[in-house]
Amino acid sequence: MPMVTVQVTREGSVPGADRVTAEQKAEIYQGIAQLLLDVLRKPLDRTWVIFEEVELENWSQAGLPLPEYRKRQSVAD
Repeated sequence: MPMVTVQVTREGSVPGADRVTAEQKAEIYQGIAQLLLDVLRKPLDRTWVIFEEVELENWSQAGLPLPEYRKRQSVAD
């Protein structure tokens, strides 16, 4: 019984969205379950996927809150 946790920052990937859409989540759930079926032969109905969206200020990269890290990266580019 595999359990997979997916964590992403809470932000939209399409105009007007402030989070991952229900349709995108459904594709992720299906894709992960199918991958585990294909690679490990785990039945689809025995695979759990947990999707967690994390607020940007609760995510860090290079020792900085993600918004600050991105701000510095955009200045450096």
